[in-house]
Amino acid sequence: MGALPSSAPSKWARIRRRRPVRLLSRPIVPACRAMTVLSILDLAPIVQGGDAAQSFRNTLDLARHAERWGYRRFWLAEHHGMPGVASAATAVIIAHVAAGTETIRVGAGGIMLPNHAPLVIAEQFGTLESLHPGRIDLGLGRAPGTDALTSRALRRNLAVSSEEFPDDVLELLEYFSKDSKRRVRAVPGAGLEVPIWILGSSLFGAELAATLGLPYAFASHFAPGQMEEAIEVYRSRFRPSARLDRSYLMLGFNVFAADTEEEAHLIATSVAQAFVNLRSGRPSALPPPLPGYFEQLGEFERGLLQGILSCSAIGTPAGVGDEIAAFAERTGADELMISSMIYDHGARLRSYEIAADAMSIDLSRK
Repeated sequence: MGALPSSAPSKWARIRRRRPVRLLSRPIVPACRAMTVLSILDLAPIVQGGDAAQSFRNTLDLARHAERWGYRRFWLAEHHGMPGVASAATAVIIAHVAAGTETIRVGAGGIMLPNHAPLVIAEQFGTLESLHPGRIDLGLGRAPGTDALTSRALRRNLAVSSEEFPDDVLELLEYFSKDSKRRVRAVPGAGLEVPIWILGSSLFGAELAATLGLPYAFASHFAPGQMEEAIEVYRSRFRPSARLDRSYLMLGFNVFAADTEEEAHLIATSVAQAFVNLRSGRPSALPPPLPGYFEQLGEFERGLLQGILSCSAIGTPAGVGDEIAAFAERTGADELMISSMIYDHGARLRSYEIAADAMSIDLSRK
């Protein structure tokens, strides 16, 4: 595996000031509807009028349906202090979902590594892999997944910085290695083959994943601004490693699918309200759909949502299938991570079912 130079912290701090990259006019890896791998990102959403216990029941129910529909992975994300997100204790909810399913891969999308000592994460995911062999994924992010005040309360010490993320990743990789030279060992963890992904929404994560020869997941479902540049950085600078011999790219994509156009646009208003509330400093539980919400938005809110939700499909089965396929073909993504933050659980299940049917997922390919 390609090692970082001894000057890693200063090198990685300068990534954003690197030379511009040339964007490709066509995907590196062609994609087509029958070949697209789909997975699910779930935040265990807490809806207005609901609670965390209900969200955990719904999350497990969704995972069981996703397994039957042929989705490859079911990931949960670490967020803290957010009224609408119940997946703060991410390893715990992963254990809950993995124990309630049989074949689908379950993992973190992701663990915010600056919040944790790498040894703790190695032990947690070593335990999960020991309980559910061959089914656990570990995605790593360098953002805290919360506001500054909560971030301070979470930190293992106040000197921890996101700029230490590359070193923390290397330390974590060492804990999983069967040939580690470290005097401290992760038990369980050492020698276990837990797939490790780098997550990101900027060029920093793309460069790190490429240098370390790891799979890369880009958060285009809510931060698509640098997606094309990040794809090019990752693909062009990828170095094969003992873990991965060729680049593997996953992109986030929102789907709000229903049997009618009217219903699809209505259910999408819940996440739209949640994003506007969050960016306005008023984080909330996931609101119920609001008829006419998009039409009553001001110019600022409309522009905000057009940016955040630009990697989305809203509509009926035929239209959603075409949009997912077009996005996969344009980007050359090896896998799409579908997010459907929908208030009504039945409508959420239906949206994921439509996406699976539209893309002809084959259960035998897991």
